[in-house]
Amino acid sequence: MSTITRIGVLTGGGDCPGLNAVIRAVVKDAASHGIETIGIEDGFLGLIEDRVRPLSPRDVSGILLQGGTILGSSNKANPRKFASGVGPDGKPILEDRTDQCMAVIEKHRLQALVVIGGDGTMSCAETFVNRGIRCIGVPKTIDNDIYGTDLTFGFSTAVQIATDAIDRVRTTAASHHRVMVVEVMGRNAGWIALHAGVASGSDVILIPEIPFSIERVCEHIQRRAREGKKFSIVCAAEGAKIAGGNAFIERVVATSPDPIRLGGIGKALSGMIEEKIGVESRYVVLGHVQRGGTPVALDRTLATLFGDHAMEILKAGDKKGLTPREASRLVVWRGGGLSDIPLTEACNKQRTVPIDHPLVAAARSVATSFGEA
Repeated sequence: MSTITRIGVLTGGGDCPGLNAVIRAVVKDAASHGIETIGIEDGFLGLIEDRVRPLSPRDVSGILLQGGTILGSSNKANPRKFASGVGPDGKPILEDRTDQCMAVIEKHRLQALVVIGGDGTMSCAETFVNRGIRCIGVPKTIDNDIYGTDLTFGFSTAVQIATDAIDRVRTTAASHHRVMVVEVMGRNAGWIALHAGVASGSDVILIPEIPFSIERVCEHIQRRAREGKKFSIVCAAEGAKIAGGNAFIERVVATSPDPIRLGGIGKALSGMIEEKIGVESRYVVLGHVQRGGTPVALDRTLATLFGDHAMEILKAGDKKGLTPREASRLVVWRGGGLSDIPLTEACNKQRTVPIDHPLVAAARSVATSFGEA
């Protein structure tokens, strides 16, 4: 029998299709082994404010296909640097609430945490690993940028949503002979733009990993026009940047562990294209629509696999008598199968698109431009 009888589960960072599928897998697997699951509300904020509730198989019945998370989430609740207010200088007052969280963990007799989130969430989880709490990480992000895993759940749904949107934009671009710029999410990684751009047949794909020249972008559009192609589609990652410049920043949220909010490249690029070559241009910012709605089948199955493997790791570590640090692992998808790595290995890192990635080469082979300077 397992010595673990009570665990906590939380979802941190931005919402993502497939979160509920992981929660469902964890709760049902735990219950089948006599382990009670306590849901922690709104990510680490639930630990800070002592907001938890028990989760039974009945509570997670029917949530497989629901978007979002039944537990709620927060991307502003880093226990080590919790913004408790604003000082006289207008800057946030940051406090370490780790002891407060540990008191809640002890109060509810939580012997381990299943932490579902991105790189920021895993970095927060490291705090508790250092305090002797075993944490099992499940990689979640639509950006697909968590270090150590080839794929994260939520990514496939975001790519499908972006692809569908670009497909719809194409018809109006063709009808009005315009250049349409579609801005997609991804932070500092171009995975969504690359995959959605290739899947939709976008003519120009701009990603953070390949700084672009507006002149090269315009030249490609003009070349297409000379070939009789009266419209062009540009798929631009929010973190893409002009060579020698910085990414476009929409705003800064000082109270967030990740304060920089990227955005604005779609509008800027559309204006530059019109100004430089006189071709009518419009832009569309997909934004948070990429995070919402029902997860596609691949994300539901991947999330279920991740949740199941998280529990297998937890039970195996318990039986082997591993220390909390040794037992704290991150579920990953590598080489077409499930695996796991030390949770701390993925902290404070991002997985970006290699410029020699096969899909980049494939896009180039079908005459897609990356606007290289």
